[in-house]
Amino acid sequence: MAGERPHRRRRLLGAHVTTGYSVVSDSAGLTKLSRSLGLLEVLALIDGPKRVLHAYGTGAGGRAVGVWAADNAQMFHPATTDAGLLLSALLRAQDEIGRTCRIRVGIGVHHGDYYGLDGGLYGAEADAIEHLAENHTEGGEIAITEAVAERLPADHGFVLRRKDGHGGQDGPLGAVYRVLDGPRAGDAAPPDGWYPIPYPAAFYEDLLRLDPQDAGLAAALAEKHLRVRTVVLAERGEAGTGKDVPEVALLSGLDLSARMRELGLRLLPAEGAVEVKVAGPLAIYLFDDPGPAVPFALELRAALAEAGMTCRIGLDSGPVLSGRTPDGGRDVAGAPVNQASKMAQDLAAPGLVCLSEAVAAQVAAHAGLGGFALVRHSVSGVDLAFYQG
Repeated sequence: MAGERPHRRRRLLGAHVTTGYSVVSDSAGLTKLSRSLGLLEVLALIDGPKRVLHAYGTGAGGRAVGVWAADNAQMFHPATTDAGLLLSALLRAQDEIGRTCRIRVGIGVHHGDYYGLDGGLYGAEADAIEHLAENHTEGGEIAITEAVAERLPADHGFVLRRKDGHGGQDGPLGAVYRVLDGPRAGDAAPPDGWYPIPYPAAFYEDLLRLDPQDAGLAAALAEKHLRVRTVVLAERGEAGTGKDVPEVALLSGLDLSARMRELGLRLLPAEGAVEVKVAGPLAIYLFDDPGPAVPFALELRAALAEAGMTCRIGLDSGPVLSGRTPDGGRDVAGAPVNQASKMAQDLAAPGLVCLSEAVAAQVAAHAGLGGFALVRHSVSGVDLAFYQG
């Protein structure tokens, strides 16, 4: 019976297989710029490229995937899309971003099979193209996989060069090429609506009228929309043993995310705290005060361990934007989210809870920091000090 389970899971997922192009983008140079800017200015910066990508992506027959949180964007184009038409649209989009925006984006494009679940794209190929775009592209670059290049006609007119760095290979993606030049698409027609914004609609309308030169307006909007909160960001360990077939690992991951959400909601205080979202291995919670946030993080770690899951958790406090998004979900943006993510996802070992200096200072004044030790790291030229335990 146990041997039949992977086959049943494959059949279950088979109804959700979708074939086509996944186009993923990630910003470059944002970290350096954001050090000297307020949250609203940063959100305005990342909004520009996303609006351009959405306009040219929908113009080429694509649809937005998921909610475009932080500086990430993703489009899906059906398998019938002409590869040359898509690349022409992306080249023109990069031109427009370079001309009108202060930050650049790197774009990864792959043609393959994905699992379309809950508004997102999942599976080994979906993960691989996201990894390529986020970790192996530069600002202004378009990187395409072998499966995309093979769909171009012999006389396509694009200038392709094998991508260096990781041998031109990226797991299931095969060879990877940079698109250096080629024919450009014409002007994009205005899309019918916004891209999937990760903000309340009322805030986004205000953001669209933000003038970076108008300090008074920026201050007024910050006063209207931002609140000081404590962010708790937890990342659980990946599902499976490393030997599982992709379908088993995917469904196991969904099961663990559901269990993680159940545990978090059970432990969350009835007042002064809210679950923002549970997405894949990540869970984010928002607290009015850091006092209850630290015990919650410790209890969540213990509960996950009892359920057989490792985790890494980061906490930071500061001004954030949070609220209901147009699709009915919640999201949060702000430096505390980035700091909590940096500590938990990039620097902490499994099983650790990390407190920023801001959280530690407030907690130490009331309950002390028993079991936590100060550590220092340097990431991308930025020195970080926080407490872990």
